Amino acid sequence: MPTPLYDLLKTLAGRDLLRLDMPGHHGRPLPYDLPWPAELDYTENGLSGDLFGDGWDAIARAEELWAERFGFDSCLFLTGGSTQGVHAGLALLAGAGSHIALDRGAHRSAYNALALLDLTPHYLSRPWLEQEGVAGPIDPNQVAKLLDDRPEIKIVCITSPTYYGVLSDIPAIAAVCHAHGARLMVDGAHGAHLPFLGYTDYSAADAVVMSAHKALPAPGQTALLFANGSSLDDLRRVGIIYGTSSPSYVMMAALDLVRDYMEREGAAKYRATVRAISALRGKYLALTDRSGLVLDPARLTLLCGDGFALADRLRAQGCLSELSDRGHVVFICTCADGPEQVARLDKLLAAEDWSSPAKCPPPPGLPPVALTPRKALFAPRKTVALGASEGCISAGQIAPYPPGVPVVAPGEVITKKTLAYLREIGYNKKLVDVICP
Repeated sequence: MPTPLYDLLKTLAGRDLLRLDMPGHHGRPLPYDLPWPAELDYTENGLSGDLFGDGWDAIARAEELWAERFGFDSCLFLTGGSTQGVHAGLALLAGAGSHIALDRGAHRSAYNALALLDLTPHYLSRPWLEQEGVAGPIDPNQVAKLLDDRPEIKIVCITSPTYYGVLSDIPAIAAVCHAHGARLMVDGAHGAHLPFLGYTDYSAADAVVMSAHKALPAPGQTALLFANGSSLDDLRRVGIIYGTSSPSYVMMAALDLVRDYMEREGAAKYRATVRAISALRGKYLALTDRSGLVLDPARLTLLCGDGFALADRLRAQGCLSELSDRGHVVFICTCADGPEQVARLDKLLAAEDWSSPAKCPPPPGLPPVALTPRKALFAPRKTVALGASEGCISAGQIAPYPPGVPVVAPGEVITKKTLAYLREIGYNKKLVDVICP
């Protein structure tokens, strides 16, 4: 398979160029031999292409290969993570001042986009899976009802998969949106591996953002914004609003290479990981597929008595999890994890007691709204102790991180019920920014 951007940069690296532009290392080794492929680290110079330019170059060809592989009209490389893609995607589909149906389980970047674009949110709740202690998938019927009730909504934004690996039915939700004249954006930050496995079809959506660095062997901050019905120039226009005008060529080259790697050998290695994780799911208490629930096959979400304590014990033995909460520990397992790594995890888990999983409480109902997200996020504020914030308006997001899903969003009132829930789940942030009436 072609890797046009990487090939171009390797060709330039082989030439005796006098580099007197950015980056300042000019292609030479970094101080103290800090590992970094400096010879591939370029700026826009007429030879290397331009991520946000008007022309057709090696970067555009590399983006086109991703779009073709995933079934989209266009793709934009992102070097600011999926946060950049969420902001750009919503700017593309919603513009400013619109009404939006937003998954209440959305990442905090979507809530910041509400303020940046002055969007009015109408929240989509998720069913609470009491046995598993996590939120379930978005119901297409709920989306249809909200769009019937609020015809001013022309953009729907959901997250799939969630941090815990729960997938929603994207084609069904997209069909509902399109039947109502609305467009669908999916935050698929944790799902970049799934199309390579033939496991889910994102291409029914109008825009999808994915983090290559979360589930593929790619550097931090590398991500992709896909779109149908929008051109590459459309994506460039919104992408540069939220991204640096000096994007990393090394990151973009890594995006070019990881697609080729996944097509050649990465997908096969991923399938081996999936088989190994399936065996662990059957051995320990874990989130598993059941009627009406579809999961990321490579995500391992363990159900335990105290997720915080288990994560601490594993960390002390050199095993780092992605997320822990009151009743779960979540591991991101990828094609980089072979039999040796899975066996090591298995040995550590075998020493634990799995008899008494914790009872995780469902989140409280939506708090009262006092201000729009935009007014709240940019209003004068003060910092107070969380325990003394009852009755105040939240100036930011009160969101355990990860997963970064707000319990209280900007502009919502902090209630007694909210504070009780935060104590119950072990939220440990002591100070919050508020607007007091």
